[in-house]
Order: sequence, then C-alpha cells, then structure tokens
Amino acid sequence: MEYDFELEFKVRDYECDLQGIVNNSVYQNYLEHTRHEFLDSIGLNFKELYDKGVVAVVARADLSYKSPLCSNDKFVVKTRVEHKGVKYIFYQDIFRLSDNKLCLKGIITTTSLINGRLAISEDIVQAFDNVIEKRK
Repeated sequence: MEYDFELEFKVRDYECDLQGIVNNSVYQNYLEHTRHEFLDSIGLNFKELYDKGVVAVVARADLSYKSPLCSNDKFVVKTRVEHKGVKYIFYQDIFRLSDNKLCLKGIITTTSLINGRLAISEDIVQAFDNVIEKRK
C-alpha cells in the first residue's frame, strides 16, 4: 500500500502494562497523534476548523493487533487517507522499525459536524483531494 504520511515514535516505559507490552489503548494515542500531525502537514488545524464551526470527530475505530510493541521499540505509523461522502477514512498501520514487522492495522473513520450537524467539510475534502491527487 502507498501511504500519504509517516511518523516515527519510540515506546516509553509508562505505556507498557504488567506484561511488558504496550497497552492496547495506547495504540489509539499513537494513531491520533499521527492523524493530527498529518492534518497539520496539509494545512488543516483543529482550532481553525473549530473557529469555522467545523468539528472533526471519530465515528469508528477498527483495530487489528498483530504483534506487540515493547519498551524502547522504535516504530512508525503510516497513514493513507480517502473520503467517501461524510466519511474521512484513515488507514493506519504500525510497523516496528527493527524488523519492519506489522504490529497493528487500523481503519479510523471520522466525520465532521458543521454548526452541530453532520455535514461535509469542504476544507477537509479539498485538503484530502490534494493529497490523493499527489498520490496518483
């Protein structure tokens, strides 16, 4: 799969549970941070969207855990985006850098509320279209 954005991380000790592996809930933090950095990189800022009355929200998270990360592991979150109607879909995969092993496959479906109502954000659609066009 071709990705639109990548962000590297290193597992911190406090992110691990008693088993010595990253707690399942922490993976969502990695994915969210990567989405925010990606959006910033394409000129979309949550505060600016909010000021225009646009609230971007997660509607669904589908996560498949493949191989655990452990303390000090370095890894990369790779992201690909698309939009379908009111849905903005992020395909996000996490790979451990030492062996390029797939650790998590995620599909995060988001949407937007404009002035409190479910609606398509032209700002988000245009930014995503620019990214998708570059991919072609």
